[in-house]
Amino acid sequence: MEMLLYGLLLMIISCEKLTFGLYYCCNFTVLNHLTLFVACFSAVSGQSLTSSDSVMKKPGESVTLSCTVSGFSVSSYWMNWIHQKPGKGLEWIGHIDTGTAFAQSLQGQFSIAKDSSKNMLYLEVERLKTEDTAVYYCARDS
Repeated sequence: MEMLLYGLLLMIISCEKLTFGLYYCCNFTVLNHLTLFVACFSAVSGQSLTSSDSVMKKPGESVTLSCTVSGFSVSSYWMNWIHQKPGKGLEWIGHIDTGTAFAQSLQGQFSIAKDSSKNMLYLEVERLKTEDTAVYYCARDS
């Protein structure tokens, strides 16, 4: 599979069985470097990312979301958290590998951790605000 990016167009050439999936993109800034982030939620046999159930919290409370991984190790890939606020596009929150990095606009609001022994990824949000209402996704870099 070959993927070419032209502006905001993603062109996939030589489509294969493993190419099947939903593709989303969002931009993010880390260390003053603008990058196009493409999260592929593909149907790879035996691999899955399962986020925790929906939760409702009051402003000022804290929440920890979890993502259970199967079919690969969280230690072998950069693992990302992304969210989508109502009526908005996807926004990259941050990633974890040997350390963490966050979108500049979101630094200090979130923390990311992983437990390699349980193969789980976590996102903690403290002092929730109404504007934190969103759908949260975990994603693996390829």
